[in-house]
Amino acid sequence: MVHAPAPTPAAASRVTRLRRSTPVIGLVAAGLLLSGCSASADSSAGASGDFTPVTIEHALGEAVITEQPERIVTLGMGSAETVIALGTVPVGIEEYPWGSDDTGYLPWIHDAVTEQGAELPEQFTGGTELDIEAIVELDPDLILAPWSGVTQEQYDVLTDIAPTVAYEESPWTITWKDQMSVIGEAMGKADEVDGLIDGIEAQFAEATAAHPVYQEVSFSFIYNTGPGTLGVFFPEEQRVAMVSALGLQVDPVANTLEETEGTDSAVIGLENGDLLKDSDLIFTFYSDPANRTEIEAQPLYNAIPAIGRGSVVAPTDQPFVTGSSIINPLTVPWSLERYVPLIDAAVAKLDK
Repeated sequence: MVHAPAPTPAAASRVTRLRRSTPVIGLVAAGLLLSGCSASADSSAGASGDFTPVTIEHALGEAVITEQPERIVTLGMGSAETVIALGTVPVGIEEYPWGSDDTGYLPWIHDAVTEQGAELPEQFTGGTELDIEAIVELDPDLILAPWSGVTQEQYDVLTDIAPTVAYEESPWTITWKDQMSVIGEAMGKADEVDGLIDGIEAQFAEATAAHPVYQEVSFSFIYNTGPGTLGVFFPEEQRVAMVSALGLQVDPVANTLEETEGTDSAVIGLENGDLLKDSDLIFTFYSDPANRTEIEAQPLYNAIPAIGRGSVVAPTDQPFVTGSSIINPLTVPWSLERYVPLIDAAVAKLDK
């Protein structure tokens, strides 16, 4: 699942399909080599006249994009939404069943695409079980994975299919602005992305102005991977940024913790729960009702002051948990209207 616990791709334990899929890639590559002369001759004619070729360097290599992308595949989280907001529906997206609703899609993606009257993108298995064959069949001209856990081995295969943009430094670690900006750069729509970012910031500013009390409230965003565990997300992690953008203040303790690789967080263990003693609110989520019951039954967990007094924001709706974990043009308006009532209820507990 994602860059952390429970509902995130990086935590999933799966078996890769790369070995089985590589022969397919080889056949595709061979076909491209055989038709190389004609492809080269026609490439300039098919390119958009106003698209400027771009090279994007990242942790796993570089993506050289010479023509306006038209068939885009997205991996990881949050990239499909920006692509859609920029006017292109991806031909394929990594599935995310944990946060999908009864349509089988993340609801904000389903709503945005159907409102456009467009065809919904194909979905395929991601994570360590990345379905390379499905991606080949989609015939993409750009693969976007700036917020993902794509491995070097996976990337080496993907980049033979189409230019692939991975994360800048570490898996599952990117700010929402950087994610949107690199997507805009890859699509030749940097100016349009700047406008989308401005729009998101305006929505946050409006919500902050409407709730001035939030600026006096500190919080920590935590998670668990089972009994005795405790992780704390860092301030720039997107689900934390979603909350702080509303005016709430991240408990400074987060800046004193050591990062656990591949999580954009620090796994500190429940025995160190007293480090959160100054957090007015606790934000968290649970993988399922059984996990919640198990975690909340722990005395050390309830000893965290905010949890003990009930100043907790812990949504149970899985699509909302996912939507509030990602900042982009589709999730922000969808999430804010659901978040504010939950935050208000938790803040009210501070007066009791």
